[in-house]
Amino acid sequence: MDSQTTGNPSIKAQSAIEYLTTYGWAIIVIAVVLAALFQLGLFSPNSVVSTQCLFPAEFSCLSSILYSTNSSIAVNLQQALPSNINITAVGCNNQGTIQFMQSVSPPATVGIGGNYVFNAICYQNGTTLAISSGQIYRGYLLVNYTQIQTGFPHTVIGTVIEKAV
Repeated sequence: MDSQTTGNPSIKAQSAIEYLTTYGWAIIVIAVVLAALFQLGLFSPNSVVSTQCLFPAEFSCLSSILYSTNSSIAVNLQQALPSNINITAVGCNNQGTIQFMQSVSPPATVGIGGNYVFNAICYQNGTTLAISSGQIYRGYLLVNYTQIQTGFPHTVIGTVIEKAV
């Protein structure tokens, strides 16, 4: 090694400044990218949660929409039981109980493989749901039905995770 590079403090200082400048720019670029992603909402839990509507095997939730304006949910439900059914009541709450169910009058007849679109007011802890657009609701959908062939009444409970619109 020659004596010009090993003992010269100005060259060491220049090297240190270049090192700090290079990494400083890299850190600034990373900070700007993270700020942009944060501003776009990519780190918000609402952007990560996917909506879902699930029922037991004999029923399928084809679609669901939760409205923040009137706290109601619209559900397109398909049935795959071996006989036609009459839907007599529907409900939506966060406790999975049969309270606050709204009767369907006259009962809606749904054929094998048929579907039925219903609207139900959602409740949370015994009161009508108060939710803003973009907020997430986790609850239960309840459907009372009677199998036409047997005449036996049943209640099926599904779960829903929906973002209000």
